[in-house]
Formats: sequence, structure tokens, C-alpha cells
Amino acid sequence: MSTATMERPTASSPSYGSSDSRSIHLAFTSADQIHDGLESAVEALIETAAQEGTCGIRVTRIQPGRYTVALDESVPFGETHEDIAA
Repeated sequence: MSTATMERPTASSPSYGSSDSRSIHLAFTSADQIHDGLESAVEALIETAAQEGTCGIRVTRIQPGRYTVALDESVPFGETHEDIAA
């Protein structure tokens, strides 16, 4: 059986420094889960992005199976950009 987790760090998290409503950290144990999991995370942030109207969404692959989906002011409003962390 495979599982996926969505982690929402608290605002005091030093490694991420983001609030609950601005980023979602995901860990997947199966490649089959990635597409649906990332799509759900992006959909969850679209509402916040629309309310703010100042930023888009960045999806970053941290390492195999680990992703961050976050609001990012360097991404134009209404767009979603994808990155792979070095």
C-alpha cells in the first residue's frame, strides 16, 4: 500500500519560514501519487493567490518524492512555475 502526506509547517519553522496558507510540503511514496497530489496542492493555494492577486504558484521538486508548492511573488499572478531544487 502506498501513502502520500501533505505537511503544512507552522510559521515558526526555520527551514521553511512560511505560513500555513502560503506553502504546502508534500512527500510521496509512489510515483503514481505525484500528479494528483501536486494538483490538489496547487488547487488548495489558488484561492489564496486569487485573494492576494499579487503572486503565482511555484512547484519545487526538492528530491525524489518530496515537493513544495508555494505562493511566490516572483511568479506572475495567474501562473504556475515548476522548478527542481539543486
